[in-house]
Amino acid sequence: MDGSVLYLSMPSITSAITPTTDQALWILDIYGFVVSSLLIAFGNLGDRYGRLKFLLTGAVVFGIGSAGAAFAPSPEVLIACRALMGLGGATLLPSGLAIISSLFHNPRQRSQAIGIFAATFAVGFAAGPVIGGLLLSRFSWGSVFLINLPVVVLFLVLAPVLLREVRTTNPGRVDALSVALSAVGILLAVYSVKSAAAAGFSLTQAVTGVVGLVLLVWFVRRQFGLEHPLLDLRLFKDRVFTVAILTGLLTLVAWAAAGYLSGIYLQSVLGYSVLAAALLALPGAAVLTIVCIKTSSIADRIGTRSALIASHFFMGIGLLLLLLTTTEHGVAAFIASTIVAGVGYGLSFSLVADTAVAAVPPSRAGSAASLAETSNELGNALGISLLGSLAAVCFRLVGPDVADTLDETLDAPGLSARTVAEAEEAFLTGLHVAIGVASLLCLALGVLALRWVPKESGEPQERVEEAGTVPAAH
Repeated sequence: MDGSVLYLSMPSITSAITPTTDQALWILDIYGFVVSSLLIAFGNLGDRYGRLKFLLTGAVVFGIGSAGAAFAPSPEVLIACRALMGLGGATLLPSGLAIISSLFHNPRQRSQAIGIFAATFAVGFAAGPVIGGLLLSRFSWGSVFLINLPVVVLFLVLAPVLLREVRTTNPGRVDALSVALSAVGILLAVYSVKSAAAAGFSLTQAVTGVVGLVLLVWFVRRQFGLEHPLLDLRLFKDRVFTVAILTGLLTLVAWAAAGYLSGIYLQSVLGYSVLAAALLALPGAAVLTIVCIKTSSIADRIGTRSALIASHFFMGIGLLLLLLTTTEHGVAAFIASTIVAGVGYGLSFSLVADTAVAAVPPSRAGSAASLAETSNELGNALGISLLGSLAAVCFRLVGPDVADTLDETLDAPGLSARTVAEAEEAFLTGLHVAIGVASLLCLALGVLALRWVPKESGEPQERVEEAGTVPAAH
């Protein structure tokens, strides 16, 4: 909910606190960068010290960050508060999925529960802009962050009553060096990629990237020698699991880029309000929700392999429909795109999480869930950073050379009708290029999945006994 409303509220934020192009991208993707850099570490720490404890702590931190973001007076403060929200989100996501997996030991029930869990993301994606649009019609842009606070308070009241603490029985020693290597390595690597996409290559950017990659290589090599590794790399021997993680990454690349760019297109090019743009996304969100819930039945009928492959082609074809948009017409193409791509998103969200959790014993559910969520959050950050920057580059190359972005251009005084038309056309060119790349990536991974995943690997494998997790007394 928070992420989707932010996409649609960016024009209002841009007009209110005037962030630079780079700052606007940081507002959008700093959350994903922080979450992705800490998910592996926090997923394992939750396994060892208690998942409910991490959930409660993360909710408090997320709430504080949301409150700060609502009243941020400048882009810098808003970026910092979004980073704090990412710190809370890194504790919430893997622990929440791990607790759900511990409640349902039957594989089919667990798959259904994870499907419902994934469906809540679709509901949040649909509800966020609608609620945000209503708020923005009466209040300032900061109100969109306040919608998080009632949810946080309700959770803090009910979670200690309804949920049990779950942790591993023999967690082993936490390898502090692995925690630091994974967090810092991921953060430096994705920062380098973002800097290259937004501002081009530079010595600082290249050195940052190299250092990040060296730390990640060190982290990977270290895991093979640990009795209790932070990341169990043996999971990737299962090709279905590997394709599922790649699917989680690419799904969010496409999701984030399409959501961000489509939100600007509907408002700044076609002239729809935030609320109207949100309502136009409801049909696709409804399809996404239904597919998430029904994914378990779909996978039972056609197999996990076929469902994984189908998700890529639905996403790829759905994204291609956005290429039919023009500066005057595009609502029908947008709705059709969200519906078709929504089928692929729904399959992906449920299958990635279920495959990750099914591949490990309950004692490692948090670390497996964190790996699945890491692929999602990293994809979310890279989708906005890379494809958003690609669209921005196209705008600068073919636009009227008034400002770096469409919204900044439209806010400039004394624009002629011809300049406005040129700016809108330039933005549409950037949107088409970025979405075209996202679509090709989805279709390519679908073809790769056809070759990589053997037909006999259709179902998630229950490789290990359901042991090693005990509920702790309140």
